[in-house]
Amino acid sequence: MTPVRRSPAYAGRAMTETSVPPGPPQPPADGLISAGRRNLRTLGHAVSHPSHAPTPLFADAPKRWQRLVPYAVVIALVATFLPVTINVLTTAYGVPGGLAGAIAAAQTVPLLMIAHRPLQAWWIILPADVVGGLFVLDGLGKGDPWPWTPPVIVAYLFLMLALALRETRQALIGVWLVTAAAGLLLGRLFPEESNGTNVLLIVLSAVVLVIGGALRERGEAQRRLVEQETISEAERARRTLLEERTRIARELHDVVAHHMSVITVQADSAPYRVGGLSPEAQEEFASIAASARESLTEMRRLLSVLRSEDATGERAPQPGLDRLQQLVEATVRAGVPAELSLGADLAGTDRLPQSIDLSAFRIVQEALANVVRHAPGATARVSVSSDGADLTVLVVNGPPAGPPSPVEASGAGGHGLVGMRERVRLTGGTLDTGPLPDGGFRVAARLPIGAKDSTSP
Repeated sequence: MTPVRRSPAYAGRAMTETSVPPGPPQPPADGLISAGRRNLRTLGHAVSHPSHAPTPLFADAPKRWQRLVPYAVVIALVATFLPVTINVLTTAYGVPGGLAGAIAAAQTVPLLMIAHRPLQAWWIILPADVVGGLFVLDGLGKGDPWPWTPPVIVAYLFLMLALALRETRQALIGVWLVTAAAGLLLGRLFPEESNGTNVLLIVLSAVVLVIGGALRERGEAQRRLVEQETISEAERARRTLLEERTRIARELHDVVAHHMSVITVQADSAPYRVGGLSPEAQEEFASIAASARESLTEMRRLLSVLRSEDATGERAPQPGLDRLQQLVEATVRAGVPAELSLGADLAGTDRLPQSIDLSAFRIVQEALANVVRHAPGATARVSVSSDGADLTVLVVNGPPAGPPSPVEASGAGGHGLVGMRERVRLTGGTLDTGPLPDGGFRVAARLPIGAKDSTSP
């Protein structure tokens, strides 16, 4: 029988149909290796570089005794473990006294560092524990703990707790891996001498690191929560302040600004509504209207400040010493004889800081307003001078020539002197006020010209 011969094309097609389909793509081995190397570098950097400044634990505590607690604890640890370790090495393992003292010192004295440098202390203590385990091999008896002695285990757990309270999670993982590697290596090299303390230290250190790390993260979460609550409280206070300022601005607009507008309209329309007014009366009404309009302008500026969140209102020129003459003239029209004495070096100049210039004007303005309210008809003298370093503002009035104004009689006011003192305090100056023997009143302010300029309210 003649065998059936298949063509090469048919054979290739059959092999393709019967081949196993490829599985899901596998990650390249180079990628896994590089990822592992990156993780090892991260852990190595975390273990070799402390994550915090060398400040002691509880350094931010409010009370001094709380800040001293870590130092007292580490001193107590060293005072306890140093003699205990020497005694265990000499009696249980037969290590000579001098060598036992050196090993015990290397294993316990670095505990003094765990209050502020726990990672650096671990760099010293772990190698000392390993070397100490090698030195006790000759005197190792049956059933004696090895490679870690009981004092080593307990002291190492305190070290792990200090690390967990200060270092990052990567550093703790790296420390635990190095500890486990050292214990397992000693157990592998000396399997007959090892009785399981290496595994015990691995388990106990892991438990302590987990508990300490959880406490540290919980403390950080509480600290962040307190900071957030503080920010929220400040935001609530700021919102309350803005609401109060808005309410004050609304009341000022609805009450004061409304009445000032009515006064302005009445003063402007009086010559047209009332017939037979003398030129002096018409001039008086015009003066009243001008003063009311000026007050409205300053009121709008104040309202813009109160309604502004950043407390920056209208950036219009503020009144200063160049407006004192107009202020005195308005006071004279109000029935108070007043005179102004302005230093020649201050007239027509703008060399004064804006805060000093505005404060001087406001002090004179408030002092003259007090004269109108409290001492109607009294003679007032305003004097402003400068010696180059200080600006002196002096307002003196005589005894009143008539009864107090209706505003004073109603008990209104009382904030003028407080406002003047606040302005003077903000500029770093001094204010002297008080009655005079003849029944008058004196206001004297000294404003340092070299004071730091600031925008006055």
